Amino acid sequence: MIARQVIFEGRVQGVGFRYTVKDLARGFDVCGFVKNLDDGSVELQAMGEADELDAFLREIIDESAMARNIRQHRMAEIPLLKNCRGFRIER
Repeated sequence: MIARQVIFEGRVQGVGFRYTVKDLARGFDVCGFVKNLDDGSVELQAMGEADELDAFLREIIDESAMARNIRQHRMAEIPLLKNCRGFRIER
């Protein structure tokens, strides 16, 4: 089990990015959240088995309808998320 944080930059606010990510998460065995940041970027924190989490992130970054809106992303491994159940949008 691993957890990762990804910061997405580009045209990622006001275009349904968080809702798309939440919808994609249903197809993977991951938990976590996605939220808008004050600087116009979007933060994702997710946890799951490495191959499942990698597939989920690849789907967002390379294959989703929102992939073209991502100018760049920064990814880092983070400590495991506590009490992680489901995938949600945080305000």
